[in-house]
Amino acid sequence: MPEIIKNGAIVADSWQLFKLAAGETAETVALPAGPLLVPLAVWLARRQELAARGEADSNPLGVWLDAGEGPEALAGDLDRLAVVGVNFPKFTDGRSYSSARLLRERYGYTGEIRALGDVLYDQLFAMRRCGIDAYALRADQNLEKALAGFATFSETYQAAVDQPQPLFRRRAA
Repeated sequence: MPEIIKNGAIVADSWQLFKLAAGETAETVALPAGPLLVPLAVWLARRQELAARGEADSNPLGVWLDAGEGPEALAGDLDRLAVVGVNFPKFTDGRSYSSARLLRERYGYTGEIRALGDVLYDQLFAMRRCGIDAYALRADQNLEKALAGFATFSETYQAAVDQPQPLFRRRAA
């Protein structure tokens, strides 16, 4: 079973990341059993079916957003989702940082936000600051080494999801 970093620890990952293959449609594709992260297109096409499936304890459900997809499409459904994945298709594409922060701050999502795709250890500190709490690192990354990335910086200057007060306000208090 693959492993991820979740809440600062290495854990087994029982979730299946589902992607549409060429020629498959969101409306008709067969979905596997078990904990499943589906693309936004599948969720939008089959919301009622998937919501009913997600209510069963043995079939928890999550949706993943590609970098160009905003979280506003999930705003009314977040209470049904155990996980929201945010995809980083390449290291230089940071749009999913914004999606994660919006999920936490604007939409009040308290469930797991998982970084997917081209996730490298040196991004983890910034991802955590945006509200991401689970990380499916790229296959060539070492999970133990990646855990050390959270301690790279001892102090932060700017306000973020993980520290709502900037440094100058914390020092003045």
